[in-house]
Amino acid sequence: MAAPFSRLLRAFLLRKPYHLISSTQSYTFNAIASRHFHQGSVHPTAIVHPDAVLGHGVSIGPFCTVSPFARIGNECQLHAGSHIMGRTELGDNCVLLTGAVVGADIPGQTTLGNHNVIGNYAVVGAKCQDLKYKEGDECFLQIGNNNDIREYTSIHRSSKSTDITVIGDENLVMGSCHVAHDCKIGSNNIFANGTLLAGHVVVEDYVHTAGSVAVHQFCQIGSYTFIGGGSMISQDVPKYMMVSGARAELRGLNLEGLRRNGFSALQVREMRKAYQKIFMASDVMNGSFEDRLSQVEKMGEVADSEFVLSMVKSIRASFDLGRRGICKFRNWSG
Repeated sequence: MAAPFSRLLRAFLLRKPYHLISSTQSYTFNAIASRHFHQGSVHPTAIVHPDAVLGHGVSIGPFCTVSPFARIGNECQLHAGSHIMGRTELGDNCVLLTGAVVGADIPGQTTLGNHNVIGNYAVVGAKCQDLKYKEGDECFLQIGNNNDIREYTSIHRSSKSTDITVIGDENLVMGSCHVAHDCKIGSNNIFANGTLLAGHVVVEDYVHTAGSVAVHQFCQIGSYTFIGGGSMISQDVPKYMMVSGARAELRGLNLEGLRRNGFSALQVREMRKAYQKIFMASDVMNGSFEDRLSQVEKMGEVADSEFVLSMVKSIRASFDLGRRGICKFRNWSG
């Protein structure tokens, strides 16, 4: 019986093209209110609640569902079998590929900016997995613009109404990644396949992770850092640095990442001098770790570098109350 049914279904889909709807038409086959929908297209097998608000030129494919609280921006595309649930807002020109689910039928809201792509079977805006979450609490997710969120990725809302999960702009989140509750992700980051961020992780800007990276809850990853494949991050990674390992250790500055992002040779040299002074001191007379940080802040031209000062500030902040300290560093000089 399965094969004849498939043939009948294909014949039905081919026979019934997407319908164009203008503001003067009333199309009630799937209960779309014409006052909310202007010159867009919807497949007859899609289920769109009449209270949903759809922008100009929205395209909704076969077997999609749209919740009564959804607001969909202009020129958005919902591919076959994608779903918008709960109180969800999409900006203009967003694309949901087949199987993508955005939002959830729980209190709170999922908000996406413009030009975001949600990959096949990705789940964005789901309820968190924190056991402290109380049923009925509002929870939130906010995503900026121009993000590419690839297949099978999961991104969760916050664990409580006083917090929010945030993702900035221009991020590439590759397949099978996970961003847990209350994470704060900046912009222009690249997370390779299988990158897993536990709850409350902070990732700044221009961070690049290789595949199969896991980050412990409450860790902070500084801007322009690189995390090697298979690393387990259990402490903070200061700005501009490279780490790797099963319990990740500092491996030096992220020289290639700095070069690619336009840092000058002089700026990199200054940061290398500071790094060597802090982490590779061979003379016991250089004093404690805190002493070496203070010495770098007084190293003439090096201390005048805004990037060196930013690096030192990032290191110091990791030892504030409630923070986890920084990844261990190797003393190459013995």
